[in-house]
Amino acid sequence: MHSGMSEEGIRKIDAYALGARPLRYFDFCMAAFVAILLLSNLIGAAKLSTVGGFTFGAGILFFPLGYVLGDVLTEVYGYARARRCVWAGFGAMLFMALMSWVVVQLPPAEGWPDQKAYEAVFGSTWRIVFASVTAFWAGEFANSFVLAKMKLLTQGKHLWTRTIGSTIVGQGVDSLFFYPLAFYGIWTQEQVLTVMITNWAMKVGWEVVLTPVTYMVVNGLKRAEGLDVYDEGTNFTPFRASL
Repeated sequence: MHSGMSEEGIRKIDAYALGARPLRYFDFCMAAFVAILLLSNLIGAAKLSTVGGFTFGAGILFFPLGYVLGDVLTEVYGYARARRCVWAGFGAMLFMALMSWVVVQLPPAEGWPDQKAYEAVFGSTWRIVFASVTAFWAGEFANSFVLAKMKLLTQGKHLWTRTIGSTIVGQGVDSLFFYPLAFYGIWTQEQVLTVMITNWAMKVGWEVVLTPVTYMVVNGLKRAEGLDVYDEGTNFTPFRASL
């Protein structure tokens, strides 16, 4: 168990010692995590954009922010609380998919001309929805697991190695699930592989670019909460939502 106070007044504790201690900003972080996840899938995924001759799904600009925030949650509050956020996001994505399907299937009012446009934006196929939910679940848990284990290995030093290393793994798992599940048999194998690798590289690149922001948020939260959680003795199974 880690204990003691650093120069910034941050107490280093293990996940069990955190117990029922009140957390000032955890609920805001969870809300932001779920909001970024839903909006990047709902708004960003519906549009293709071309900038400088390069075509990409607009959601790629914002979806990696969910992984950045997942890093922050695991680094500051520990794996168990990050796991609760992943399950909250998973449930929110399922509800979003169900709500989208119900609303799209409702018959349009007579004279309302926008049904086809509505279907184009919100009428994702169940195959893509399944691929997205599965990839998110697997990728986020891989991301949090790697970061928590690397924190123990590095004894809390070199944050950048944990954020980038966990993103390489987490986004890799995400891409490995999503693109084959969503597009195999629709795109050629070469297209699936090319897009999978390209988008994975772009997402990891975003993590690298945002590293200074991650440092600022992590250090600010640790000072505000007065804690730094280490996952010694933590049960790392993803199949639970309790602490």
